[in-house]
Amino acid sequence: MKLTVKDKEFLGKLKTLAKKKDLEIQLRMETPFLLILRKNYGDHIESSFNMTRQGVRWRFQRLFNDIYVSAYETIYFVESNFGTSLRKDAIAIVKQRIDMRKKAQKLGRL
Repeated sequence: MKLTVKDKEFLGKLKTLAKKKDLEIQLRMETPFLLILRKNYGDHIESSFNMTRQGVRWRFQRLFNDIYVSAYETIYFVESNFGTSLRKDAIAIVKQRIDMRKKAQKLGRL
């Protein structure tokens, strides 16, 4: 699953607020384990993200517990069947795709 522009904007804002210690990401140790967002109360958070608190929770849940963890499940499955020898090649492909995307953005094609 690919990240949308809104997902990328959300992650940027989340990073800023986490650095300021306004928000915190923690692992909930109850079964099933989940990543949870702490300190997400108040108008400050809603206005920072320009969405409701429930919207912030929903997007966090989708990005961190659905997309992010699922990506590692896929990696774990592939590497448990084929080993880790393909990892460096996959990372090289990802870096190339990111570079190509950045070049296309500079040229105004995206």
